[in-house]
Amino acid sequence: MPRKGMRSICFNSKTSSFSMSRYSSPARNSISTGTPRRSFSESLIEQSIEAATVLINKWNPETSTYAKVTSLFYESKSEAMQFIRCVNDLQKSMHAMVIENSTSEKLVHAQNLMQIAMKRLQKEFYQILSMNRAHLDPESVSARSSRASARSSISDYDDGSVSQDDEVRNVGDSIDEVEEVSSIAMTDLRSIAECMISTGYAKECISIYKIIRKSIVDEGIYRLGVEKISSSQINKMDWEVLDRRIKDWLEAVKVSMTILFNGERILCDHVFASSDSIRESCFTEISKEGATLLFGFPELVVAKSKKSHPEKIFRVLDMYTAISTNWIEIDSIFSFESTVTVRAQALNSLNKLSDSVRTMLSEFESTMQKDSSKSKIHGGGGVDILTLTTMNYLSLLADYSNILADIFADCPPPPRSSLPESYFESPSTDDSPAPAISMRMAWLILVLLCKLDGKVEHHKDVCLSYIFLANNLNHVVSKVQTSNLKYLLGEDWIAKHEEKVKLFSANYERLAWGPVIATLPENPTATITPAQAKEIFRKFNSSFDETCRKQSSFVVADPKLRDEMKVLLARKIVRSYREFYDAHRSNVVGERNVGVTVRFAPEDVGNYLSDLFFGNNNSSGGTSVSSSYSLSHQRHSWSRG
Repeated sequence: MPRKGMRSICFNSKTSSFSMSRYSSPARNSISTGTPRRSFSESLIEQSIEAATVLINKWNPETSTYAKVTSLFYESKSEAMQFIRCVNDLQKSMHAMVIENSTSEKLVHAQNLMQIAMKRLQKEFYQILSMNRAHLDPESVSARSSRASARSSISDYDDGSVSQDDEVRNVGDSIDEVEEVSSIAMTDLRSIAECMISTGYAKECISIYKIIRKSIVDEGIYRLGVEKISSSQINKMDWEVLDRRIKDWLEAVKVSMTILFNGERILCDHVFASSDSIRESCFTEISKEGATLLFGFPELVVAKSKKSHPEKIFRVLDMYTAISTNWIEIDSIFSFESTVTVRAQALNSLNKLSDSVRTMLSEFESTMQKDSSKSKIHGGGGVDILTLTTMNYLSLLADYSNILADIFADCPPPPRSSLPESYFESPSTDDSPAPAISMRMAWLILVLLCKLDGKVEHHKDVCLSYIFLANNLNHVVSKVQTSNLKYLLGEDWIAKHEEKVKLFSANYERLAWGPVIATLPENPTATITPAQAKEIFRKFNSSFDETCRKQSSFVVADPKLRDEMKVLLARKIVRSYREFYDAHRSNVVGERNVGVTVRFAPEDVGNYLSDLFFGNNNSSGGTSVSSSYSLSHQRHSWSRG
C-alpha cells in the first residue's frame, strides 16, 4: 500500500484519536477496527457499574438494617478499601459516559449509586470523627507525630546498621495502643476525604470535619480557662483573681502550642493532604477564633487601667516570655495567609507587653524619686524599707534579663538631668557602652543610692548615718552578688561598691570609737606615774561607757559585716587596752575605790563590744559626737567612694 494511503487511514481528521475511541459513539467512528475497542470500553463500564451496584447497595443505610447500624470501616477494613476503589472506578465510568452520552440511563443509574455511596462515606466520616474523639484528640495526634519524627531520625542515622527485623520491633514497641488507633483513624479519614473530594463531594466532607473538630478545639480552649473577657472586667478584678487568670493563661499557651493547635494542624494536614486550599480553609475555620482569643488576652491585661500591682510586671514578663519563646511555633502552625490575623494578634500583644514593661519600670523609678529624702532613719541605722523593696524587685527582674534585653534593646539611656553630675562615672566609660538593660539596672540602683544619701544628709547623728549607709549599700551589693544582677552589672561594679561599704564602716569606726581609742596612749606600756595611769583609766571608763551606751541601739543587719566591724574594733581597742591594763593596773591597786578607777577588765571590754550592733537598746541616749561634724566631704559618696 502506498505510504500516502497509510497516513490517510491513521491520521484522518474525521477519525477520533485512540484516547477517545473507547468513549466514541458508532455514528462517529468510521473505521472497522473501532468497534471491538468500543465494545471493550462499554463492557468495562458495565462491569464497573455492576460491581459498584452490589457493594454500594450492600452498605446503603436506607435499604439495609445491617448497613444502618454497622460501620463499614470498623466491620471490614478490606471491604472498606474495596468500597473506595469501587467509588473511584464508578467516577471514571461516569466521566466516560458523560463524554459518550450524557443522557444515558446507565449514567443516571451511576449518579444514583454515587449519591448513595457519598451518603455512606459521609456517615463513615462522621462516625470515625465522633467515635475516635479520644484517639484523635490533639495530644494523641501531636504525640504520634513527634514520635514518628523521632523514629524517622533514628532510622536515618542508623544507615542500615540495624537489621530490618530489629527496627520493626523497636518501632512496634514504641507505639502503644492509643497511638495505633489514632494512626488507623487518621488513615481512614484521609482515604474517605480524598475519595469524596475527587468525586466532587468536598463540601459535605469539609462541613462535617469543621463542625466536629471546631467543637473539640473550642472545648479545649474553654477547659484551659480561656474565655471572652473585656478590659473593663479585668480592671475590676482583684489582683489575686487576675493573677490566677494569668497563670491559667500561661499554662494554656504552653498546652495550646505543643498539643492543641499543633495536633489540630497535624491532623488537618494529614486528612486533607490532597488539597492545599481545603487544608487551609478547614484549619483556619477550626482554630482561628480560639487562637485569636488566646493571644488577645495579654493585650487586655495591659490595657490602660488603674495603678498597677507591684507584682504585675513579673506576670507581664511571663506573658511576654510565653509568646516570644513560642513564636517559631506560632509562625509555623498559623502559616496560612488566612491565619495572618492570629499572627498579627500575637505580635500586637507582644508589642503591648513590651510597652507595658517599659511604662511600669518608669513608674517604679518615679516612685523612688518621689520618696521623701528627709524621712527619719529608723531601726538603729538598719536596712531601709526602700532598699529592701527596691532590691527585691530588681533581683527578681534580673531573672528576666534576656527578655528585658529584647524589650530595652532600642531604648535610649536614662536621662542624667534628674541627678547631680557627680554621681556619674567619667565620660571615658562611654567608649564601650554597656547593654541597655545593664545600664537600666545600674541606673535604678543609682537612683536608690541617691535617695539613701538624701536621707542621711538631713540626719544629725553622723555615726548613725554611716552605719545606715554601710548597712544599705552592703545589702545592695549582697543582693547583686546573689542574683542575676551580678551578670548585668559585672565584677567591677561589685568590687567598687564593696570598697564603699568598707569606707563607710571605717568612717563609722573613726567617728564613733576614735575618742575611745584616743584615751589610750600610743605606747600603752610606756612608763607613767600612778596619777597619770589613774587619769587614763578614768577617761577610758567615761568614754567607753558613753560610747557603748550610744551605740547600743545601732544595728548591723548582715552577720558577716557585723563580725568584721567587731573584729576591727577589738583589734584597735581591746588589744591596746589589754596592754595598758596589764602594764598599769598594779599602779592603782593600792588606791581606794580601785573598782571605780578600773571599771573594765580587757575581757569586759571584749564582751561589751561583742554585744554591739544587735540593736538591743531602744534609745540611743543622745548624739554620739558633735552634730557640728559635717558629711559634706562625703556628699555623693556612693559614686566617689
